[in-house]
Amino acid sequence: MQNVINRAKAFITNEDGPTATEYAVMLALIIIAALTAITALGGRVSAIFSEVTTGIGG
Repeated sequence: MQNVINRAKAFITNEDGPTATEYAVMLALIIIAALTAITALGGRVSAIFSEVTTGIGG
């Protein structure tokens, strides 16, 4: 029983778990921001390539 209590205390005071969770949340936010930017710019880039293709005569 003392072993369980010691492990619980160690888990609460250990900072590796919260740090890993913070990195996971930051990574998720970066991915969401990247997908939003790609989606927003995707249509504009496609239109530019279409204009260039038309201008070249392709």
